[in-house]
Amino acid sequence: MHHSKEKNARHVGLEKHLQTSLNGIERKAKYKKDHKFENLYRLLNKWTLSQSWKSINKRAAKGVDKISAKEFESNLTEELNLLERELRNGSYRTNLVRRTHIRKSNGGQRPLGIPTVRDKLVQATCSKILEAIYEPKFYDFRYGYRKGKGAKDAVKHLGKELNFGKYGYIVEADIKGYFQNINHEYLVSMLFHDIADKSFIRLIKKWLKAGIMTEENIVEKPHQGTPQGGVISPILANIYLHYILDLWFEKVVKKYLEGEGMLIAYADDFVCAFRYKKDAERFMVALERRFKKFGLELAKDKTKLIKFSRFSKERNGEFDFLGFNFNWRVSTKGKDIITHTTSKGKFKASVQRFKQWIKESRNKRLRKLTDHLNIKLRGYYNYYGLIGNYKMLEKMYIIVKRQLYKWLNRRSQRRSFNWIEFKKKLKNNYPLLKPYVETANEQMVFQI
Repeated sequence: MHHSKEKNARHVGLEKHLQTSLNGIERKAKYKKDHKFENLYRLLNKWTLSQSWKSINKRAAKGVDKISAKEFESNLTEELNLLERELRNGSYRTNLVRRTHIRKSNGGQRPLGIPTVRDKLVQATCSKILEAIYEPKFYDFRYGYRKGKGAKDAVKHLGKELNFGKYGYIVEADIKGYFQNINHEYLVSMLFHDIADKSFIRLIKKWLKAGIMTEENIVEKPHQGTPQGGVISPILANIYLHYILDLWFEKVVKKYLEGEGMLIAYADDFVCAFRYKKDAERFMVALERRFKKFGLELAKDKTKLIKFSRFSKERNGEFDFLGFNFNWRVSTKGKDIITHTTSKGKFKASVQRFKQWIKESRNKRLRKLTDHLNIKLRGYYNYYGLIGNYKMLEKMYIIVKRQLYKWLNRRSQRRSFNWIEFKKKLKNNYPLLKPYVETANEQMVFQI
């Protein structure tokens, strides 16, 4: 018993040591801007790996070794000991990354890389260390893959800046295949700018160079890019854009502007706002050159300059960002306000997903079906439930209710309900979650 207590005490002590180490790294990054971090590799041990295990998605798809998280966990102690030995003696080797594709809302496909569970675990630990180093360096206008910063936060930030700032022009930009085109040499040099631990960076290079097993069982050796879906890919993607876009915009671009300029970014999606048209035009030319230097390319058909001003007599100009359409409107009180409503493309895609899910789930018991449907509706309302967007939420609610009525009546050859019976049944026994939006103080409330 005494031995067990001693062992547990040591375990807790090492957990605290990890957090203390990460806190120390973050403080140095914040207050010693030019500090180059050493001795990071030593933090990769079985205790830190066990802490990272808690953050691993246990239901994620299997890698090329076909070992699930559940199977890995059944032998966790031995696996952690093995990983620690391999990392310590330098025998750790990365596995192939399994490539699959997921459907995009525009009908295209996005490649997704799925590492093995053991690679995910080591990557997750390294990601925590990189986050401790770079979180203090990232600008507040960068959203995506960051703690406490979501897509809706970026939307609200942009709306507030445009509403109260002196901006008349928007540069809407789209990076062509961002994750697939990150230049390895530039990325590694960026890491060396802040990290002096060669062993730690050598480990990251292994993941960048890891072979990819395609769906046709062909092994490809990547020369650029980082697989979207890899645990460490998000922080590496943010680091790359921090140096080639964010830092450049703040330290170089703003210096040459005649008026105000602003950047808001979520991962590889970003928009820039300018007071003067000539500043916006010069920026677009410079941005293309800048990206080309670092191996990136702007999608010409999705990158454009938009006039977006409250002072324009014509209400010309609107743009989409992160699923919301931004537009100037006149409020009921006669004031110029920016509205952000669900964009047409995202609304259409969401409708199709709801329709497909209801169709495929129509044979479930009605209680289970409506409970699951309400979970999906809550997620939809939580994201799109901004002030001014209630009508679009209500429109989605009506469509979902009609689709439910349609497919419940197709569960058998005999019709189950008429419309009046269906509405009564939902109201009394299986209510669907009604739309709600955020209030001004950002508390979620239901609409009556």
